[in-house]
Amino acid sequence: MSLIVQKFGGSSVANAERVLNVAKIVTETYAKGNDVVVVVSAQGDTTDDLIAKAEEINPNGSKREKDMLLAAGEQISISLLAMAIEKLGYPAVSLLGWQAGFETTNIHTSARIKKVDPSRIRHELDKKRIVVVAGFQGLAKTDDITTLGRGGSDTSAVAIAAAMHADLCQIYTDVEGVYTADPRKVENARKLKEISYDEMLELATLGAQVLNNRSVEMAKKYNIELEVLSSMTRASGTIVKEKTKMEKMLISGVAKDTDVARISVTGIPNEPGLAFKIFSKLSAKDINVDIILQSIGHDGKKDISFTVPKSRGAEAAEALKDYIENFDGTEILVDESVAKISIVGAGMESHAGVATKMFEALYDAQVNIQMISTSEIKVSVLIDENDADKAVKAIHAKFFG
Repeated sequence: MSLIVQKFGGSSVANAERVLNVAKIVTETYAKGNDVVVVVSAQGDTTDDLIAKAEEINPNGSKREKDMLLAAGEQISISLLAMAIEKLGYPAVSLLGWQAGFETTNIHTSARIKKVDPSRIRHELDKKRIVVVAGFQGLAKTDDITTLGRGGSDTSAVAIAAAMHADLCQIYTDVEGVYTADPRKVENARKLKEISYDEMLELATLGAQVLNNRSVEMAKKYNIELEVLSSMTRASGTIVKEKTKMEKMLISGVAKDTDVARISVTGIPNEPGLAFKIFSKLSAKDINVDIILQSIGHDGKKDISFTVPKSRGAEAAEALKDYIENFDGTEILVDESVAKISIVGAGMESHAGVATKMFEALYDAQVNIQMISTSEIKVSVLIDENDADKAVKAIHAKFFG
């Protein structure tokens, strides 16, 4: 008998028909003699709808109250799925995040999991029940409900798998696995049989929406084997694990991220320590910075450009405003009409000229590069958002034909 954790995203439980479909997948796994814990997201666009309702009432509502509101989405999903499982003749119980033992930090709307006490889940499994857990949420030490941010249900599922030493963690979504590019946008995208944690982590961080990057990071840390597959078909999926048997491909995939804003700070003095002071201001606000470019300007001054999530662009500029005003002629420019395109692959370590091949594809497609960032297994470029889809198709065609 195995312990299997299964996570289903919002599209998988978007309506009654799909909820019943998920119930069939879950009960088939249970009927084979497995213990099953199911983690579920809010139905379809429920979270977006709740955010819209909050904006309508009070655009400046506190993050605590937003968490109270957003957590309701998963409560609906888990109760409906538990009812569907019961309808099929199997025992089930639904648990909210705090009932399932999730203790988090007190950072509302983007909390981090501190620990998971799975004793209640074990107790229910001992009663031979299928346990349906609300993803995306937990409880802070203050007894306030918190949410984990976008993609938090993936992280919830992996956290349960780690805490309970599960044999497998399956992530069900609306695509049949991890592809070399978004199959909904690129016709000849290929499904990968397996991919390493490091490659998947890069793809997730760089905009591939199959898995949340925090969940992959946690899976790598606790060596939890993940399987990404579709709830709509019964096709085999993609295994995410430490080492893959496949010969290293040159690249594993092309990712697009449009949740990007470029911040340019121009005309600052060319003095030691200023870059540190600029980025420490952003760090204090918990704003993640990605691509960074520094250039020497004129008259002993320099420009620094960097990227942040689009939702934090205005906040980043505001955080720097008071400090930058100390210098004459310094400006802060925010550009939200950009996109980050990346290629990822462990094969880059042993093959020269990968970046050149990517740049050639962009040149052929007449796409201008604004910024470049590289590492051992990735190359990222910042381009105009209007060129994003064209760029992805051109790069994919260059590497995969």
